[in-house]
Amino acid sequence: MARVLMTGFAPFGGEPVNPSWQAVSALGARRDDLAVVELPVEFAASLPALRRALTEHRPELVVCVGQAGGRAEVTPERVAINLVDARIPDNAGAQPVDVPVVEDGPAAYFTTLPVKACVAAIRAAGVPASVSHTAGTYVCNQVFYGLMHLLATDFPGVRGGFVHVPFSPEQVAASGKTAPSLDVDRITDALEALADTASRLTEDIAVSAGAEH
Repeated sequence: MARVLMTGFAPFGGEPVNPSWQAVSALGARRDDLAVVELPVEFAASLPALRRALTEHRPELVVCVGQAGGRAEVTPERVAINLVDARIPDNAGAQPVDVPVVEDGPAAYFTTLPVKACVAAIRAAGVPASVSHTAGTYVCNQVFYGLMHLLATDFPGVRGGFVHVPFSPEQVAASGKTAPSLDVDRITDALEALADTASRLTEDIAVSAGAEH
């Protein structure tokens, strides 16, 4: 397996936990060939923390993971856009609106993970998954875009991308609301399948758009 760095996020939006970090840290405990780092949900601090992690661990592959409440599947992201438009304040109280992630950066970056092959592997592990074409405009998209910009400019040859995961059942139960959820153990299995597949494959599989969902 390639040297892999996987990141998750701290809790945000009043949530007591974030399943992205719960699953990433669980996978790090399961495997000793994986470096894991928790990123802050703060626009000013997330990308400096990511750069420090890249510099420290010098990975060949980077997978950043975030929570997308309301989604029912694990969703590898295909494209990051150069836009921050925060619906809610971050954990430091910042709420930037209509600003670029990187001034004068390209409009978008595509992932360099084989997302369709990763979806197939996650499904083969018994976990629902599909390719997503929007990572939103909050800190998750900022980190995805920032990651791809760092890889394009300062860490050539490193591949990377982003994946969103659903709420955990505990989050849904605590909120008293009805929303899709997925057990953290199953999310962990999905991330392991994704990391193994992305380490093994540099080219994606050819699957029609209709077969992705």
